[in-house]
Amino acid sequence: MRMILVGMVMLFAAAADAHNAPSGFAYTRYCCNGDGTSGDCQRIPSKTVRPRAGGYEVTLLPGDHRLATRKHVFLIPQSQALESPDGAYHLCLFPSENRVRCFLAPPMSF
Repeated sequence: MRMILVGMVMLFAAAADAHNAPSGFAYTRYCCNGDGTSGDCQRIPSKTVRPRAGGYEVTLLPGDHRLATRKHVFLIPQSQALESPDGAYHLCLFPSENRVRCFLAPPMSF
């Protein structure tokens, strides 16, 4: 019985520690704070991202990211963008909706 209980605790701890994108890849621990339901990382619509010289302009409205409660415009240098494993845009906001912790993007092509 004790072994079963220990196994269940380990299973739930591993599941709580993992935060995967909808496509299945795992966000890095540095970027991820939470889980798939309440976490700060998620895929964002491509319409919110505008590539520009030297980086990206990300305009979030409420509904574009679960933490966005008002309009935000973030300027993210290309040097701070991480490559997106699934070719989509992802944004991690931490410790609040006002700060970009990680931005994942497909390779720039302009």
